[in-house]
Amino acid sequence: MQAGRHWCGAHEVCWHSGRARPSRGREACKLRSGGLVTPEDAPRSRTATTGGFSVPLSWKPAVRRSDERPTLRELAVQALSSVEHGYDLLAPKFDRTPFRTPEHVLDAVAKALRSLGPFDRGLDLCCGTGAGIDVLREVCRERVAGVDFSAGMLAEARRQAPDDVALVRGDALALPFGEAFDLLVSFGAFGHFLPEERTVLFAEAYRVLRPGGSFVFPIGAPVPLRSRTYWMLLGFDSVMRVRNAVWRPPFVMYYLAFGLREASAELTRAGFEVSLRDLPELGLRADGSPRARAVVATKPSVQGS
Repeated sequence: MQAGRHWCGAHEVCWHSGRARPSRGREACKLRSGGLVTPEDAPRSRTATTGGFSVPLSWKPAVRRSDERPTLRELAVQALSSVEHGYDLLAPKFDRTPFRTPEHVLDAVAKALRSLGPFDRGLDLCCGTGAGIDVLREVCRERVAGVDFSAGMLAEARRQAPDDVALVRGDALALPFGEAFDLLVSFGAFGHFLPEERTVLFAEAYRVLRPGGSFVFPIGAPVPLRSRTYWMLLGFDSVMRVRNAVWRPPFVMYYLAFGLREASAELTRAGFEVSLRDLPELGLRADGSPRARAVVATKPSVQGS
């Protein structure tokens, strides 16, 4: 991963259905105009500033979406690229892969958020092709935005999102926003960040939330050590570590490096108050515990409390 530039995307495992599903229904959450802003484009674009983020008055993606699944060769080329370029290449076919966050995960998180809300402004952190945007639109009363580093993934998000959604190209470790949001969500991006980078990531999430705002994301239960899934994920992580040791640029993507224990500790150090919501819709383990929970990290209403 190039210093100072980090990809944010949508990547899930363990509770995948293995199928891409149709786009969720969209409910109005008003923003005067929408589009894609990049740090490079912002000075040249005709924009409106709305609540801490700039929105271009017109923009349309040029990349065509493909209804085909990526080939093995295309996946290999992606894996040998940088994180940013790899996902730019995969973007037109990303929603046809099992890596897209499935609808039943989005539905479960949306249900949990409805019991916590309503919220005003929402941000999908590391939005990828925008799977989490519709979740925000269901629970937010005002403006909704997504931020991602991959221009290709954002182009796909723009193609699917309503015009009132702001899509911003930016670094998750240096978010281009002020204290503007009441809700942040993220789906499956954390495997693309090394532990030392997550410290910065969570500090940035804390900074752009208003007091009393929440950062919410799903996290799976630990994978049993004796399961086939665990050894598949361990094998994948091991291959990626070897690949990154011998090949440049690196492609950071690890499945077993971020669990509930790490999440709670790192979020608490960032200043959040952390609680959990069970997501029983995603199933139960043999011992009756949920296969997944929603982590709810809340910025205290009174700073320093």
